[in-house]
Amino acid sequence: MNIRKKILTLIVIGSVGFGGCVTLGQNPVSGNKRVYGYSWEEEVQIGKQADSEIISQYGLYDDEELSNYVSEIGQELVEVSHLRREDTPEKFKNTEFTFRVLNSPVVNAFALPGGYNYVTRGLLSHLNNEAQLAMVLGHEIGHVAARHASQRAATQQFGQLAIIGGAILGESLGYDGANILQMSSQTAQLLFLKYSRDAERESDELGVEYSAMKNYMAAEGAEFFTSLERISESQGGGIPTLLSSHPDPGERETTIPRLAREWESKGYEQTILDKEEFMQMLEGIVFGENPREGFERDGMFYHPDLEFQFPVPADFQLINQTTAVVMVNEAQDAIIQFTIDSQNETPESSVRTFLGQEGITIIEQQGFSTNSLSGYQGIATAQAQDGTELKLKVTAVGYDGNIYRFLSYTTSAQFDTYRSAFVSVENGFDQLYDQQILGIQPVKLTLVTASRTAPFSSFLPDPLPMDIQPLDIAIINQVELDQTIQAGTMLKIPVQ
Repeated sequence: MNIRKKILTLIVIGSVGFGGCVTLGQNPVSGNKRVYGYSWEEEVQIGKQADSEIISQYGLYDDEELSNYVSEIGQELVEVSHLRREDTPEKFKNTEFTFRVLNSPVVNAFALPGGYNYVTRGLLSHLNNEAQLAMVLGHEIGHVAARHASQRAATQQFGQLAIIGGAILGESLGYDGANILQMSSQTAQLLFLKYSRDAERESDELGVEYSAMKNYMAAEGAEFFTSLERISESQGGGIPTLLSSHPDPGERETTIPRLAREWESKGYEQTILDKEEFMQMLEGIVFGENPREGFERDGMFYHPDLEFQFPVPADFQLINQTTAVVMVNEAQDAIIQFTIDSQNETPESSVRTFLGQEGITIIEQQGFSTNSLSGYQGIATAQAQDGTELKLKVTAVGYDGNIYRFLSYTTSAQFDTYRSAFVSVENGFDQLYDQQILGIQPVKLTLVTASRTAPFSSFLPDPLPMDIQPLDIAIINQVELDQTIQAGTMLKIPVQ
């Protein structure tokens, strides 16, 4: 049994859904009428509601200049999209578009219905010029314009929510189940929808069209998809399962240049590359996981900024998100969730408030102390949607002005098996004293101009920072390790 499938029952309270019926509406791209799962007004509402949750979950990357740069390019592409053309109905023309840079190392981009578009800092670091960024943003705008999410929702079973997708890489941001812990069921399902290959191909076509109409070198988009293929291979070979609904990267490498040539034959000159300006925007961008926001090493989780630490049980995988740290065991039948409780002022009120939720039956609760810190804890049961009884342990500790809460749970039948693991984490919560860890800094990209003509590998720092591999750096520069780099070439090199 995979207990992660039961998370919504325990964590998400009062979620709101849309859909459940179909409606006849217009496709802004084709102009034709067809069946959709939502009206356009509902799509806008869905996107707006989910946007705030996604920001809360992943966080925005703290670089206003970079964010404005991405948004400006996105807005220019919207102006030539099917949502802004002369014969487009006003309800589409008047829909505002939003572009955001998320603070995630995962290489991804996706769009919400109603005009909300996202790229991660991980994706930006893998692009080499503005033309590639335009292609990616155009692809996501295409998903919104063609109403792919609403088309997909119309095919779902009554009441089932399936709203978005369109991730360039085909994976949600850290697709591991932990994302739904702090989201409504609606937003959680935004991250799990897969589009059909036809929808992905159409968005590729629209991405080329919109970027070509703004005179970008649309064929450059193929280079990025080559990078995606290399990332897939470096992470285990072949195309990930979640890419099954997406065109093969090799197909895109051929199709995108062909589409670009077709638009060139229609009179759209494609001369804009803007590599230097784009690269300057990447100077200093955080690359990979940011250890200041927490990291695991040798069975211990450290958070330098908040100055605390706690142990990670053996055989538990740790997933560090913006609003929660989640530990899941290998069998996926036990979960420990760690959060900051900003709603309560004491450990006792934190635990009592959680246990006071409808559907939870309290077994016991009491105060305790650990490592000179005062806390409160309780044990209770709750029912999963399929009737399985879950047993949970809630522990809250006050430290440095914050209330930190652990929620540990499994089935009632297995609770005693995992109880010692749960307790070890809670009792191991302590102040972080190690000065070396307190002072650790993230890896950032710096721009280096090649001073000589030589193989790319000769420009790599020795040693490499953190767990970064030589191939990782070659991929972000879209070159091979043994490829000859000409003097004067601008390179992205990670430094710590």
